[in-house]
Amino acid sequence: MQKIKKLLVANRGEIALRIMRTAQEMGISTVAVYSEADRLSPHVKFADEAVCIGPPPSNQSYLLGNKIIEVCKELNVDAIHPGYGFLSENAEFAGKVSDAGLIFVGPSPKSIEVMGSKLAAKQAVAKYDIPLVPGTEEAISDITEAKERAAEIGYPILIKASAGGGGKGMRIVEDESEFEEQMNRAVSEAQSAFGDGAVFIEKFITSPRHIEIQILGDQHGNTVYLFERECSIQRRHQKVIEEAPSAVVSPKMRKAMGEAAVGVAKACNYYGAGTVEFIVDDKLNFYFLEMNTRLQVEHPVTEMITGKDLVREQILVAEGNVLSFAQEDLKIHGHAVEIRVYAEDPKNNFLPDIGKLVTYRRPQGPGIRVDDGFEEGMDIPIYYDPLIAKLITHGENRQDAIGRMIRAINDYRITGIQTTLDFCRFAMQHEAFVSGNFDTQFVENYFTPEKLEPVFSEEERELLAALAVEFFEKEENRINPTHPANSIPSTNWKNRLL
Repeated sequence: MQKIKKLLVANRGEIALRIMRTAQEMGISTVAVYSEADRLSPHVKFADEAVCIGPPPSNQSYLLGNKIIEVCKELNVDAIHPGYGFLSENAEFAGKVSDAGLIFVGPSPKSIEVMGSKLAAKQAVAKYDIPLVPGTEEAISDITEAKERAAEIGYPILIKASAGGGGKGMRIVEDESEFEEQMNRAVSEAQSAFGDGAVFIEKFITSPRHIEIQILGDQHGNTVYLFERECSIQRRHQKVIEEAPSAVVSPKMRKAMGEAAVGVAKACNYYGAGTVEFIVDDKLNFYFLEMNTRLQVEHPVTEMITGKDLVREQILVAEGNVLSFAQEDLKIHGHAVEIRVYAEDPKNNFLPDIGKLVTYRRPQGPGIRVDDGFEEGMDIPIYYDPLIAKLITHGENRQDAIGRMIRAINDYRITGIQTTLDFCRFAMQHEAFVSGNFDTQFVENYFTPEKLEPVFSEEERELLAALAVEFFEKEENRINPTHPANSIPSTNWKNRLL
């Protein structure tokens, strides 16, 4: 067992800051690495030491694994925490960290490698009797053979990049007539995004829910599951709202999914924190989707309902400690909801809206947590994911957590850029979300930009019109109180406004 005394966080923004806070509580000194674009970021100022590793583009800074390891050697660092994204699921980097005599706060390179390939992952878990979506067991490239397999599986089918993620290299095919075109597109996109054009085919689950299980294992063979997270509200196959527990998962289903997730972990001798993702159909049958071999963006909702600090547990496991709790020690306490506050414009297809945080005021109060990496006056860099913050609320039950979230969204003050706050408020108040009867098609089924426009009653419209008339009349009198050509009939203004 090796005690970590100095930890380098190979990441940026909110996750780097969140990891450093736990490290500080554990008496571990921290080192930040940063690009030139992040020189003034809070995580840089919070760390005990900080080193600039390159220009803003991530391939010239945060993805330079060898340079990060060099910094560790220069500063006598014991361990590296990769956070999420960047190098967090790079098996080669994890191997280099270990070869350099450093501790990688994460799973083994072998686990990352196996679970990094969707096909290899499916093959690894097959012997554990874990439900799998019907599909091909190996990568497929021959169009004729692929068509035959698709016909056997039955349309609609999904073509997916084996090395993919974030919706890249993924195509839904409704019938055979469009199969060849969609497969060629999937292969091309997978090759461009991941340098690997391998694809596989599986049955497309209609009206799916995306539910994942948080697992935690040590290096002594002990593995537990920390219940589920509902992650079905997404745009472009990426999550926007998460909650724990799910509104539709029964205790029996929770146990079955949890035990399946533990089986997935054992299939690759997994240790550390990880997430097993499942797709759930409209009859609540669940199927293994993939495993993320890192800390998830949405991990705070699990922390809120279990009382466990997952980063602390990651560090303890990396040091070689045995898990300090067993499955029977874990209980669900209340309900938690998380929204991702992105610098995106929901009225413009959720496109990034990069700019300056002119105003930035966080909500406060009981049961509210904000994980962020920005301060008022900072610019949102164009080089990285446009996540500003994660807003998490906790309540005694789901209704309380949702009500608290709506209040917190209303209290959040951000100007200078467009954000996803208004969309998240819309979702929180929508009948489908409130009832729990929603799936991954929530945005497509219920949201249009017009839904974010303010709705006024007739009385409110009349009041606004009257106030506008009064304002314009005062302005006219101030500019030229006697000139008749400048007099503006109030009825015209009222009609224009209405």
